[in-house]
Amino acid sequence: MCACALFFRFIVRYLSQFLVWFARPSEQYGLGVSIDRRTQRGRFKMSIIKTETTEALIERGFEFFAKHFPDVEKPDKLGIGPGRVNLIGEHTDYNDGFVLPMALPMVTIMLGRANNSDTCRVVTACNDFDEIEDSNKTEFKIPTVKPLYVGTPKWANYVKGVIACFQSIIVGFDAVILSSVPLGGGLSSSASLEVATYSFIEAITGNRTIQLVQKAMVCQKAEHMFAGVPCGIMDQFISVMGIEGHALLIDCKSLQYEPVPLTESNYVFLITNSNVHHELSSSQYQLRRYQCEEASDLLNVQSLRSATMETLNKVHLNGKMNEIIYKRARHVITEIERTKTAADVLKRGDYKSFGELMNASHNSLRDDFEVSCPELDQLVELARKVPGVLGSRMTGGGFGGCTVTLVDQAAVNSVVSAISLEYKGSPKFYIVSPSCGAKIVKL
Repeated sequence: MCACALFFRFIVRYLSQFLVWFARPSEQYGLGVSIDRRTQRGRFKMSIIKTETTEALIERGFEFFAKHFPDVEKPDKLGIGPGRVNLIGEHTDYNDGFVLPMALPMVTIMLGRANNSDTCRVVTACNDFDEIEDSNKTEFKIPTVKPLYVGTPKWANYVKGVIACFQSIIVGFDAVILSSVPLGGGLSSSASLEVATYSFIEAITGNRTIQLVQKAMVCQKAEHMFAGVPCGIMDQFISVMGIEGHALLIDCKSLQYEPVPLTESNYVFLITNSNVHHELSSSQYQLRRYQCEEASDLLNVQSLRSATMETLNKVHLNGKMNEIIYKRARHVITEIERTKTAADVLKRGDYKSFGELMNASHNSLRDDFEVSCPELDQLVELARKVPGVLGSRMTGGGFGGCTVTLVDQAAVNSVVSAISLEYKGSPKFYIVSPSCGAKIVKL
């Protein structure tokens, strides 16, 4: 055999081994690109895959429906609700402030059909359950037959809450739920479920809500009443109203919004999931809200949206406000200003300044609002050390979940490598782009 042939076989053999090592598939979540780190004997592996599209999720939904409802005709209605990432403006929405989120390509779908009865039957394909057997199924009567109440499984409360708050007569249905939004990751899997449910109910009743803000408010009310989470309006608002290619600057007091174009192709947003899970109904989230209300009372304003640092400092120096309440209020007041400034610099294409505002936001969430955690802080610190990173911060309610990093496209692999080598946990990475809001589909 000639030397060239031997050399060719050598290259093919070891290139094949390298590709197997490098490209082992990761868990699939519904984004354009997903990178999953696995450790083995001190080495790290990265796999970059094209993840499940909404179309593939729907196709899988038809199969899942046929499996669980074998005697029922094919689904003919579909509701879609996207997840979201908040770029800046954390814990400001329930203080009547400003937020700057964008809708994600990761979505929750509810797929099914009316069943000509007074019973609703729902099965979810999400398998992240720590509850009783068959906790992926729920069955209940329509509200006109029997009022809906909070119960188990927990995920069903989000569905029942939307149905209970829907301002029209509900018909019985069979449906399945599938999602590409990571649960408990701070990317608003709960709001995406609520919005998908609402959109599905609109489809099967034929009663569409014209005022989309009202749709978001009903979904928010459902989370308050049935999930026990006193959330602000941001998550439901962006899931309903998202615009492809844009973030939304949302005024959570007036509920007015302004699209902010995200057109710079050299930079991308990289989401890193810490895989430390949290529940927003935890006591710490509610405690922060109470502390903000206490600060508002001490400042004699309706909400911290109306407060200023000058007034806050004066009240604090006079001894009328303790250090903890002062720090909570300082975060909210400065975060509202950062968010408004962030929208302005993005409109000018000043991504460097935007990254600096992201950094300041995380520092405030860590030091003043104290909702970060060691894992999130480590992810942010590791990302910030990499050349090409403009800014990095935690996103979502805190106490775990995800970070969002603004990074030059050419430096993405460097960020992933740095985190994969040093982070103590098992991160997952997503490159995301701003996507559209809720959809109602007749199949």
